[in-house]
Amino acid sequence: MSGLTRARKTAVVTAAVAAAAAALLSAPTAEADTRIVGGTTTTTSAYPFMMQITDASQNQFCGGTLVSPTKVVTAAHCMAGETPSGVRVVGGRTYLNGSDGTVAKVSDIWVHPDYTTATRGDDVAVLTLSTSMPYATASYVGSSDTGVYAAGTSARILGWGTTSSGGSSSNQLRTATVPTVSDSSCAGSYGSDFVASDMVCAGKTSGGVDSCQGDSGGPLLIGGVLAGITSWGEGCAQAGYPGVYTRLTTFSAEVTDQVRS
Repeated sequence: MSGLTRARKTAVVTAAVAAAAAALLSAPTAEADTRIVGGTTTTTSAYPFMMQITDASQNQFCGGTLVSPTKVVTAAHCMAGETPSGVRVVGGRTYLNGSDGTVAKVSDIWVHPDYTTATRGDDVAVLTLSTSMPYATASYVGSSDTGVYAAGTSARILGWGTTSSGGSSSNQLRTATVPTVSDSSCAGSYGSDFVASDMVCAGKTSGGVDSCQGDSGGPLLIGGVLAGITSWGEGCAQAGYPGVYTRLTTFSAEVTDQVRS
């Protein structure tokens, strides 16, 4: 079974684009609109490392996590086909329609060299900002921290994505907590599309709480530390289909190389 990535690439949709988007939703590698389902509102004051990733006109399409003043970790599928000149990163802005916070241009986009599609793994990217962000950064897991994904561990997700599959985006940043899911259970849901070395699942068996379209690239926090990146899933908050996140321990060394570069 194939699922949808959780990125949103357009904020203003004409009738022609809407028709194309409807066609994409039926494709297994389609990009779809998403946000936190079943969560609560929060602020960037509470999560200062939470970044909006936008186009040059500041229309948000993905999330990201500030891990150093000039480095943002996000999903590779968010950056597919993007160029630095067409991307902005916005920090300190709780509301999508706000004008506060800090807007930074992007000087470089690193996408994992093995990335092809989210369901094949390697869904990680690092943005280098042209100017520093004046916000607290997030710590992220090291390569040896694999124990953080033990099944049932509480994890926090964040984003401005839709509150239902195919619904409207949330104007205010939202958050929710979800339990991590065992690799065997996740493989039972997604079959060969679940790559255990590269992915981790999180969500309630009964559904109801999940990341969704527009949340792509945002953080999966465990113990307050960045442990995953919102990647893909089958619909949003469906029973038996947890959200799928990039397993950051697998890519920690490569991310560190980018952060230090």
